[in-house]
Amino acid sequence: MGAELVTGADVVAAAGLLDGVARRTPLEHSRALAERVGGPVHLKCENLQHTGSFKFRGAYVRLSRLTAEERARGVVAASAGNHAQGVALAARMLGVRATVFMPESAPLPKVAATRGYGADARLVGVDLTAALAAAVEHAGATGAVFIHPFDHPDVIAGQGTVGLELLEQCPDVATVVVCTGGGGLVSGVAAAVRARRPEARVVAVQAAGAAAFPGSLAVGRPVALTGVSTMADGIAVGAPSDLTLAHVRDLVDDVRTVGEEDLSRALLFCLERAKLVVEPAGVAAVAAVMAEPEVFRPPVVAVVSGGNVDPVLMMKVVQHGMAAAGRYLRLRLAVPDRPGSLAAVLAVLAEAGANVLEVEHERTATRLDLGQVEVFVVLETRGPDHARTVAGALEQAGFAVSEA
Repeated sequence: MGAELVTGADVVAAAGLLDGVARRTPLEHSRALAERVGGPVHLKCENLQHTGSFKFRGAYVRLSRLTAEERARGVVAASAGNHAQGVALAARMLGVRATVFMPESAPLPKVAATRGYGADARLVGVDLTAALAAAVEHAGATGAVFIHPFDHPDVIAGQGTVGLELLEQCPDVATVVVCTGGGGLVSGVAAAVRARRPEARVVAVQAAGAAAFPGSLAVGRPVALTGVSTMADGIAVGAPSDLTLAHVRDLVDDVRTVGEEDLSRALLFCLERAKLVVEPAGVAAVAAVMAEPEVFRPPVVAVVSGGNVDPVLMMKVVQHGMAAAGRYLRLRLAVPDRPGSLAAVLAVLAEAGANVLEVEHERTATRLDLGQVEVFVVLETRGPDHARTVAGALEQAGFAVSEA
């Protein structure tokens, strides 16, 4: 690969364009993560950026450098949501007409926000691949300038301003952890970090169900995944570009992956402990730190990258995260089929401090002895230790308990 890498100077130039335009997002210390890691851990809150994502930075830099003739032709983009909003807002600020193709599965709040910024949002196909194809076709037919979500030096330089800011906010940072899809953000952040603090480690984090970088790095060229499967739609990218692969190969120290349960736990952590609303893609860096805190040398900065989450998905992920954290307990109990048995079960649960979410009776199961009834309960607990205490209290009360 002979791609020319974005430099620290390129990122500084991009920062000049964004001065007074992009928000300088806060760096928040996380005591809970610091206790796990054994040293300072900070969250770089790009979920609080304009449009709720770092994507605005790169989109604005890219559009601001278009010629007058290119601006007159308008721009077109494809995105599951965050890049769409970034392009839409940047286009509105710069007086450029924008058309954005989004998958039919794109979260409704992201579609509504994109249209709210003034872009013509069109829903096409079942995934981002179809939307990208439609955007490229539109560009060819109309002359509109295609704004790629990560495959352009201006976009990478714009995203890299996140790295400049976190270096100024945490000058002694030892490890920078960045959620990664196509690689635009980690490429830019790595360029900034390498130029100013080369001794710091930069770690890219991908969703396990959409991890295109490991295979691509192994063979030295972009290799498309045969499919992607993750709740983290913002980083569900099937392949890097030659440009981002070159950056990750030369500037990034490690690429790690996180599973769906890791993402769920991290999203719940951000809600409960950090008081931050973050989408699944945006918590990938936090998920990696939570999953293996011992591998990240402090001070650590984890980039929290996106705050655009579908409320319906949020509800599902919170439930999934609570289950992954041992906060939901599903039990089956064989109890005597006589008046007062259910009340006795509920009394034990109340005494143990478990919150009952669901209760079901089953009298006809063949596994039951004559004169028994099966009670199925879904409980909310305070965590794995409390869950074991609750199950133990039921067994001590004489109920046959098994996990459902």
